[in-house]
Amino acid sequence: MVLTVAVQAQNSSEKEVQTTIEMLFEGMLEADGQKIADSFTSDAIMQTVVKNEQGKVAIRNGNLEAFVKSIGSAEPGRLHEKIGGYEIKIDGELASAWTPYEFYVGEDFSHCGVNSFQLMKTADGWKIFHIVDTRRRDNCVE
Repeated sequence: MVLTVAVQAQNSSEKEVQTTIEMLFEGMLEADGQKIADSFTSDAIMQTVVKNEQGKVAIRNGNLEAFVKSIGSAEPGRLHEKIGGYEIKIDGELASAWTPYEFYVGEDFSHCGVNSFQLMKTADGWKIFHIVDTRRRDNCVE
């Protein structure tokens, strides 16, 4: 049996999308609120898929301003989101990116999951306008 693997080279738009997302994670690691804010549109939506107290799946809405303030006031180097890869799709000015991750606070593992980003191409480059993630402590690579 022969196994064939297709490798698709990343085009310049995909690289630009990935760079925007990496800027967000660099900002988190560096506790740089401005770098984080610059990754997003000013009205971006932040959500997490969670199970509520009754065990039902629900959406928890976040707040970009509170996120930027919270992460920006953290100790630099303390919050580290390790990305397991990028799956990026683009159509014109719309991009979607899927990024599995593991999140650490200092050296301690916190949780893992997947980020689903929606980005738009603006005059200032690609910006995240919607992010939804999952968070769990089981079935993580660690």
